[in-house]
Amino acid sequence: MYTIQVKYIVKETDSMKDIRLNKLAKLLVNYSTAVKKGDFVLVSADEVCTPWVAEVVKEAILAGAHVETLLFSQEIDEVKLKYSTEEQLKESNFIMENVIKKADVWLSAWGGRNTKAFSNIDSNRIKLKSQGAASWRKIYSERMGDKSLRWCGTQFPTYSDAQEASMSLSEYEDFVYGAGLLHAEDPVAEWLRISAEQEKWVRYLDTKEYLHIISKETDIKVGIKGRKWINCDGKENFPDGEIFTSPVENDINGHICFSFPGIYAGKEIEGIRLEVKDGKVVKAAADKGEDLLKALLQTDEGASFFGEVAIGTNYGIQKFTRNMLFDEKIGGTIHMAIGDSMPEAGGRNRSAIHWDMLCDMRSGGKIYADGQLFYENGKFIDSVLEEAR
Repeated sequence: MYTIQVKYIVKETDSMKDIRLNKLAKLLVNYSTAVKKGDFVLVSADEVCTPWVAEVVKEAILAGAHVETLLFSQEIDEVKLKYSTEEQLKESNFIMENVIKKADVWLSAWGGRNTKAFSNIDSNRIKLKSQGAASWRKIYSERMGDKSLRWCGTQFPTYSDAQEASMSLSEYEDFVYGAGLLHAEDPVAEWLRISAEQEKWVRYLDTKEYLHIISKETDIKVGIKGRKWINCDGKENFPDGEIFTSPVENDINGHICFSFPGIYAGKEIEGIRLEVKDGKVVKAAADKGEDLLKALLQTDEGASFFGEVAIGTNYGIQKFTRNMLFDEKIGGTIHMAIGDSMPEAGGRNRSAIHWDMLCDMRSGGKIYADGQLFYENGKFIDSVLEEAR
């Protein structure tokens, strides 16, 4: 007996698309990077993010830009990591290096088919590949510092990222777009309101010389004298919600324990504990993934120094999703990053990597600025601003 299988092919129409994706594209092009006629715009992402790329390209073209695209593949990256010699791994990325020199705007999206694609790759090979990115990262850092490049990175919801966050795809889409306030009638107005609130604390911290951060297994002093705090309001990350600076490179002392797992190239590093003296990590330990942690710290000279200290301000994000774009924004957390610093904040540390680690401050955490308690149990103390007037 034969059975006949009939396949129905349904062509996607504009009405079937998630309108939030187009809303995101418009916001990235018109608000985050303010694309204008004649701009050279680079749009890059993994090939699984093609629907996002198409929407962003369309909006950038409508804004009058010249648009180029780069689509990456995890399968190809895996082949390179497995079969390249050490010298080949350390080779610079010619395409990235040259296009970053040229672009006025760079819009990129995270998202892949498999968040664990590189889990079994030797840590040292991942470190060597990071070294190969040093040349284009240097150009990127310099151009972001002098504001000749406008970059914004976002997340495209994929099945693998949803699974990593322990959500269904539809739940993850709601989470991603909700974190960006795309459900609001006027998302730009909402981000401008958030920007104004964050700016008050940026101005307060711009006058300070050091932070003293205290939490579970954490007691660390961070020099910030002369550094500029940056108000993150959807211009460089989307969604956003943090304030950060690049600390004084040789003025960090103490120890810190990061509450949440660190994720690098799909590998988890849990229970990260660092001891810091005069800005440099002198001792590192982890409950899981310690070999990768130590390999990252040895990527280059700058990898064992800090490039960022930041406070998450997005209280609409409360769930840890193993995605630092969202996790570092969680209201009630701080994060510090080893490696490359931000010239726009006054940072001078250079490295092929910039890797964030997250610390929960919601249960007893305190931050002092020049001896004044301004943040406790994951929240800013508003009365401090009133006293400062």
